[in-house]
Amino acid sequence: VTRLRLFLSRRGNLSREMVRSAVFLAGLGAASAFVAPGVLPTGSSNRMQLRATRMSAIPTVPFDSVSPTGPSGPTLPGAGDLDFLEATPYWDQSGVTVNIAKQKDPLVGKIVSVQRMVGPSAPGETCNIVIDQGGKLPYWEGQSYGVLPPGIDPKKNKPYGVRLYSIASTRYGDDKTGKTTTLCVRRATYWDAETGKDDPAKKGVCSNYLCDAKPGDEVKLTGPSGKVMLMPEDDPATTYIMVATGTGIAPFRSFLRRLFGEATPASKNFKGLAWLFLGVANKDALLYDEEFQVYLRSNPDKMRMDYALSREGPLNKAGGKMYIQDKVEEYSDEVFDALDKGAHMYFCGLKGMMPGIQDMLARVCKEKGLDFEEYLEKLKKNGQWHVEVY
Repeated sequence: VTRLRLFLSRRGNLSREMVRSAVFLAGLGAASAFVAPGVLPTGSSNRMQLRATRMSAIPTVPFDSVSPTGPSGPTLPGAGDLDFLEATPYWDQSGVTVNIAKQKDPLVGKIVSVQRMVGPSAPGETCNIVIDQGGKLPYWEGQSYGVLPPGIDPKKNKPYGVRLYSIASTRYGDDKTGKTTTLCVRRATYWDAETGKDDPAKKGVCSNYLCDAKPGDEVKLTGPSGKVMLMPEDDPATTYIMVATGTGIAPFRSFLRRLFGEATPASKNFKGLAWLFLGVANKDALLYDEEFQVYLRSNPDKMRMDYALSREGPLNKAGGKMYIQDKVEEYSDEVFDALDKGAHMYFCGLKGMMPGIQDMLARVCKEKGLDFEEYLEKLKKNGQWHVEVY
């Protein structure tokens, strides 16, 4: 509660009453990232029962990683409306643009802030990076930016190419001005077992460039790109099932912030369920968890979170490490039921996550007497299946 009060007090656009409300919600201390199995809420009575269950019976997960501060910290909808970047109607995606800035003519933005956002026991370093693009590179939740790192690629003897990063902020940016964009970047390094040190010759060029950047540094941007991860908002009762590993949390952070952290039309009308599955190594590696806990406590009937901590447990049903596919499988009946009712399922993270996910889904389909290939094709045809892996 003390930490939440500190973070919320830094939010200049939050009223004192809102801060007190958020602290009160956090102080209830029973909501958790680990949600027990149950029926998806379908009516007001069920939602109230689900609210009571989650707010009274589930232990709190300790927060050990580092939460971004300032505009990138936890937020709640402020007074008034945040709608100056909305379509008409707000759910109309026909005007979504791509490739405003291209590699041959990139937009030059400036670094606003770079904040480490994992604890000391996390494997590697992940940073929350805010970039000022002056409102000249508008985007929607679920899109990506390209970054052109400086320098010459020694293998090709030409400038480095574009590296794509999923956007972690809503279209309004973390500061809600519509002029900034947030990226979630893990520093790519290579550990040389023979020397017992990182090999600087094999480090990720762009990720290290971004994580080492200072406020005011220029960065060349392209995009926005992609439409496969857009969040359909025409039906406010939609269920969104989001499955992420590591920095694959980026687009889902933008989803959750839009639904629960801003006074947008999407937020005010939302009556569905946002269900997040996140797989990381340990609690120190959790990303944006403190922010998500605020949303969960404020909207227990509209949000669920389930974490798979592979190096800390609990173990999966076979007694092995808990990976993301194992956590989703624990709730397979609910997931399949939601998909049968029109839910949208999203996947984002390292491409190595998908074989395990698909093997698990195929196994569950077999148990349910379904043909996996036919089932998957139906989801794709209906536009319910969204994948962005790298």
